[in-house]
Amino acid sequence: MRRRTVLFGALAALGLGGSAAPESWSVVREASTIEMSVRAFGGSHRGRFDDWRGDIVFDPDAPNRTSATVMVQAGSLKMRPAAVTGRAVGPAFLDARRYPVIQFQLRSLEPLGAERYSARAEVTMKGRTRPVIFPVDLRVTGDRAHLTGAFTLDRSDFGIGTTGAWNRMVGREVTVRVALQARRT
Repeated sequence: MRRRTVLFGALAALGLGGSAAPESWSVVREASTIEMSVRAFGGSHRGRFDDWRGDIVFDPDAPNRTSATVMVQAGSLKMRPAAVTGRAVGPAFLDARRYPVIQFQLRSLEPLGAERYSARAEVTMKGRTRPVIFPVDLRVTGDRAHLTGAFTLDRSDFGIGTTGAWNRMVGREVTVRVALQARRT
């Protein structure tokens, strides 16, 4: 089973209630996904990023000081239907050759109660950085943690598909969904 260091900032909350020292967690990649969806041509088109990694800094007694960086390879996006993939990673949209990395930088995690948190982050695509705030659910059972969350971006804020006929045929809102499973190491 292939595992990587915890990638997504919201997983930093895994140590809540534990010691003040940061705890190490590994993402179970086979059970984790970073996906996106967008409306286009009268339907919803979904995709999944297959190549991503990251680092995290976490104080379990102060989740608002959590920070994490996730690096996603833009060219690893696989869309459904598959014919859409080339256009999505091509020059008019993600332009993965010129801008190979999408960066997610978590700035803080704020407890909302029970298993809910508000994640404050920045997303950088095509050289443009924009803030995002979104809710995440985090459930910890023994040495396992399950996190889910989603946020919506306006693709035009990042210069994605803003010229030509495609601009009118593809929805501006892109929803990013994250489902991660991690194990205490």
